[in-house]
Amino acid sequence: MKVSLTMLLCTLFFFQVSCKQKTDTSDSSIEEEVVASSDSLFFKLSLAQWSLHTPIYEGDLDPMDFAQKASEMGFEGIEYVNSFYTERINNAEDPEAEMKIVLDSLKAKSKEYDVKNLIIMIDGEGDLAANDSIERNKAVDNHKKWVDAASYLGCHSIRVNLFGSEVPEEWKQNSIDALSKLSEYATTKDINILVENHGYLSSNADLLVEVMQGVNMENCGTLPDFGNFCLKREGGQRWDAKCVEEFPRYEGVEKMMPYAKAVSAKSYTFDEDGNEDLIDYKKMLQIVKNSGYDGFIGVEFEGGEVSAENGIMATKNLLIKAGKQL
Repeated sequence: MKVSLTMLLCTLFFFQVSCKQKTDTSDSSIEEEVVASSDSLFFKLSLAQWSLHTPIYEGDLDPMDFAQKASEMGFEGIEYVNSFYTERINNAEDPEAEMKIVLDSLKAKSKEYDVKNLIIMIDGEGDLAANDSIERNKAVDNHKKWVDAASYLGCHSIRVNLFGSEVPEEWKQNSIDALSKLSEYATTKDINILVENHGYLSSNADLLVEVMQGVNMENCGTLPDFGNFCLKREGGQRWDAKCVEEFPRYEGVEKMMPYAKAVSAKSYTFDEDGNEDLIDYKKMLQIVKNSGYDGFIGVEFEGGEVSAENGIMATKNLLIKAGKQL
């Protein structure tokens, strides 16, 4: 009798709210928190493939099955990571033919499972902000095949990194040069080139805005990530070291949003109420909403204390809960 009363109250007060048990982010279960339906949110939900990097690297999930997995978890859109496919492609006797095989399969599966291909995250194709013009132009050329791939899959963008010079003015000019060339090519394929705050100078939102203004092309924009604002790590490491200097995250997202064509909801760990320990999601979503953005927000779970699936669902539920509070 108590159960039916609870369901009645949910129906009366929240209409299409899904009344479920509170999220348990332990590895033992994936019980979802009481959250509202995503139907009336100002944004749509996508899944960043990097959220599944642990099961992919451990051999528990074939990256070719990404669309199926995302569909099963209730996502409308998907964001690929190129590095999950590059080894297979590059090691093939005919890499170009193998790329076609991979893309054909990914495209077919996205149609089969009714998910929208949105972005390919590009890593390992060279430093676009390198001082050496030959190296920089080579990186631009390396990225072009992924522009083609994104176009074939029906994506709207590729995400690139801006690594290279560590001198701000050099970095800025190098970035403007490379992004202008790559964006010019991408216009022929109706693809956007998006820069994520992904560490070092790319996480300095002030500098990144200057780069966007310097490029000044409609198809060149940003992909604000809620969590990637580390400017410097111990020992000068790019990854896997303690961050010793950060750009203010809320200020950074706010400054990047006028150029945003995608948004990444990073998450690491959660408290007992299902809130992210480091990031105020309600505050972040208010910044995103105030900018007028109404596209996809990608779930990018990067924690290690719970399973990938539990972390993804906890992040998804938190986005819905916080979004409903605005």
